[in-house]
Amino acid sequence: MKETGSGNLTTISHILLLRFGNLKELWLPLFTGFLAVYIISMATNLLLVVLVVLDPHLQTPMYFFLSSLSCLEILSTSNVSPVMLTGLQTGNVMISLGGCLAQLYRFSALATIEYFLLAAMSYDRYLAVCRPLHYPSLMDGRVCGQLVVGSWVGGFLFMGIVSLSLIPLTFCGPREIDHYFCDFQPLLELSCTNTSMVQMVTFFLSFIPASPFLLTVTSYVCITWAVLRVPSASGRHKAFSTCSSHLTVVTLFYGTLVAMYMSPRDGTGLNPSKALSLLYTVLTPLLNPLVYSLRNQEVSKACGRVARMVSLGGLCHRTVSISWPTQ
Repeated sequence: MKETGSGNLTTISHILLLRFGNLKELWLPLFTGFLAVYIISMATNLLLVVLVVLDPHLQTPMYFFLSSLSCLEILSTSNVSPVMLTGLQTGNVMISLGGCLAQLYRFSALATIEYFLLAAMSYDRYLAVCRPLHYPSLMDGRVCGQLVVGSWVGGFLFMGIVSLSLIPLTFCGPREIDHYFCDFQPLLELSCTNTSMVQMVTFFLSFIPASPFLLTVTSYVCITWAVLRVPSASGRHKAFSTCSSHLTVVTLFYGTLVAMYMSPRDGTGLNPSKALSLLYTVLTPLLNPLVYSLRNQEVSKACGRVARMVSLGGLCHRTVSISWPTQ
């Protein structure tokens, strides 16, 4: 700690992450379980990206968005899980203030990107269900690329503005955060300077992620209305099945995120906030690819085709090209 000019007030250069508090005796099963989830999450998301790149049958707008979402999940779980696993193995993690701010920025930016990506995917499903004849022209490779690039650039720029507002703050003791990663509100509570400006900036900028949420809701209202107007039961089932996986992922994402920040903090070893944070930061990157792969026969067939291609030695001679076939 460094002394400041305000009497006994001290600033901090490092922050102690307290992990799971009084659950220290369970570190081995927790470490083993989280390590397994981390490895499986990385493997399944990487597999989906590889399948979309190598299999021409998956080189469509929907799977292009899905591969971008898988890349996002790889970065998201890699931002939190290694630090958490280190803390479980060695004890409470000491992280520099700069490292804590960087982790917070990555976490918030990636979450914001997921807002935008899920909205783009819902718009894609809206066009596929509600405007099928115009879908190939409205959702071509150029539009898909613009939506994905815009989501990533917008997420990092948006959270960059929020992160810049934290730079003038002075952080004082206690230097402990009762969490397993650097989250916004616990870090803000360590500030010994006025945070009203930061909270005001965050409040007004929070309306930006609300836009993709409204777009997602509106898309599914239109999709539901269009599906209900289909005369046959089999037609309704076929139309809605194209959206069911994405709707499951959207519900999981928004449900855990809202519950995570609205749950009370009671200071115990694994309070509801921490438990829901685990669901969002650790389990969601695992569940998302499983939802798409288990509910989609195309992904299963693509696994077989790519496996045969690799076994026949065709991988080394294959030229990868992204096409946008009519759906």
